[in-house]
Amino acid sequence: MKKLIPFLMAALALPALGANYTVVPNWAKVPTGETQIGNMHGDVAVSSKGEVYVSVQGGPKAGIQVYSAKGKYLRNVPGAPGDFHGFVIRKLDDGEHIYGPRLGGQNILKLSLDGKVMLDIPASTIPDEHKNKNKNGTFVRLTAMDVAPNGDLFVVDGYSSDKIHHFDKAGKYINSFGGKKEFGTKTLHKICIDTRYSPPRILGADREGLRLIHVSLEGEFLGVYAKDVLRPAAVAVHGDLAVTGEIKGRATLYDKNGKVVAQLGHNTKPGETATNRLAPAKWRPGFFSAPHGVAFNAAGDLFVAEYTVFGRIHRFNAKK
Repeated sequence: MKKLIPFLMAALALPALGANYTVVPNWAKVPTGETQIGNMHGDVAVSSKGEVYVSVQGGPKAGIQVYSAKGKYLRNVPGAPGDFHGFVIRKLDDGEHIYGPRLGGQNILKLSLDGKVMLDIPASTIPDEHKNKNKNGTFVRLTAMDVAPNGDLFVVDGYSSDKIHHFDKAGKYINSFGGKKEFGTKTLHKICIDTRYSPPRILGADREGLRLIHVSLEGEFLGVYAKDVLRPAAVAVHGDLAVTGEIKGRATLYDKNGKVVAQLGHNTKPGETATNRLAPAKWRPGFFSAPHGVAFNAAGDLFVAEYTVFGRIHRFNAKK
């Protein structure tokens, strides 16, 4: 019995949310009249009502599609762009909004849930000294953003300099920090505001560096949160947990100290991961091909959007 006590205590210490997930097979239904969801190279977010928003870059219903909690296609957000590579939904004092930078247009948008443009920040607002250069001049390739509790905006240039650009809630530019040299990153693909700490900090997915990093909101590199990640593409937090979607076919949940709590959907079949071309005939419920967006709902259920030309969204329910 004495030998069992440490084991039982360790088991009880595991967060139930991280250790107890069940897959919901074939959760998202294809929109009526369509053969597939559409070409996805975007993200997923959940509103306070529990509706699931997914960015789709190609197909008849490109833009932001909205699904019910049961996976039924409801509508598209009117006028939403089809090039949100990374976006979030946040509810603050002024209401609930969609925030995201356009990968093609390279402007930063704040939209109401019904598509009204509340804020439109052009890339020209970012000083040239914080942009990469080529023969055509300076440029950014903004890939994701998140919103701090006070409404400040943090946007990452993940396909170019890896710098993070800071704006206030009205869209006024404040400063830029980090970068490949400063943070040692190789592709700072997406970020989220990690509200598990006081003060909050930035959790970043260094995709080609195979790690997750922490950075203060003032731009100080705080350290490596997790190593040996399978090309992390996206990050999100809920309660004391963080999750990353990994392009090489896995999602990993971590506790506040960076310890692995659970790993979901790990696909080890050769040729089936890190690709957006895996045919639907080869899909298996609960197994990933190339996770590209991750989000929790209020209950801690996990949604994962794939990088795929066909369109695929996973749901894992947390044990209540």
